[in-house]
Amino acid sequence: MTRATARVPGVTSPRTTSRPAPRTAPRATPRPELRLVPGVPTARPRRGPRALRHPRAPFVLLLVALLVGTTLALLVLNTVIAVDSLKATGLRADNAVRAQEVQRLEQQVVSGGTPAEIARAAVAAGLVPAGPAAYLVIDPDGGSVLRGTAAGAPDPSDASGDGD
Repeated sequence: MTRATARVPGVTSPRTTSRPAPRTAPRATPRPELRLVPGVPTARPRRGPRALRHPRAPFVLLLVALLVGTTLALLVLNTVIAVDSLKATGLRADNAVRAQEVQRLEQQVVSGGTPAEIARAAVAAGLVPAGPAAYLVIDPDGGSVLRGTAAGAPDPSDASGDGD
């Protein structure tokens, strides 16, 4: 179907019907004769000096700006993650050093808590062992009873000088 037959009412596709006979009746008004006038320049609407030549240019510029912005954002994000990763690695190393120090101190506390170690530290500090102790026992009726005999600590100069 051509445009000419599509616009004419009552005319269908040439495949289904035969072509109508051409009109032989003269027209009421003659058609004007058209021709090209060579000396007249064609007038184009002027755009502003900043007008873009291509209508898709703003869309392309928007896409390029989004692409550049996304790339820069990913670069900044990657850099921040790398810096945080370096800080985390440093903190893990510091934690390992602190854990070793805590373990060493706990070991010192465990080894320093034995009676032999405490006695050696006391002698090194100038302390002497106490003598026998006495106990005061209070009866239910309010009286008291002394059990054992209290004796003073030996003189440190005698204990270190004697060979008993």
